[in-house]
Amino acid sequence: MEIRTEVLKRCVVITVSGRVDTASAPDFEAKLLELIEEGQRNLVVNMKDVTLISSSGLRALVTARIKVRRAVPRGEIALSQLQPLVGESIELVGFHRLFRIFDNDVDAVGSF
Repeated sequence: MEIRTEVLKRCVVITVSGRVDTASAPDFEAKLLELIEEGQRNLVVNMKDVTLISSSGLRALVTARIKVRRAVPRGEIALSQLQPLVGESIELVGFHRLFRIFDNDVDAVGSF
């Protein structure tokens, strides 16, 4: 798994690639929480190159969402460019109700 970040005016775009599984999910979660601790409140997680997300990866997303929603000022996490398998996983567990999902980063960034 590889994680790249790009700080923009309104938010941070986190581009993730590879597999977000049991082995890599702790690093993914740590990066999200690190950004939140640094004061970033609005995050876009681009998953165009994610081939698989396990329950550990899904848990990392929810943990970060809880943290950012409790922050002052309150923040939000948006997901963009989900691969079909990842999108199905997110929908299967009902996370499509928790996260705003966009087809591209421009729309996701513009939502903040």
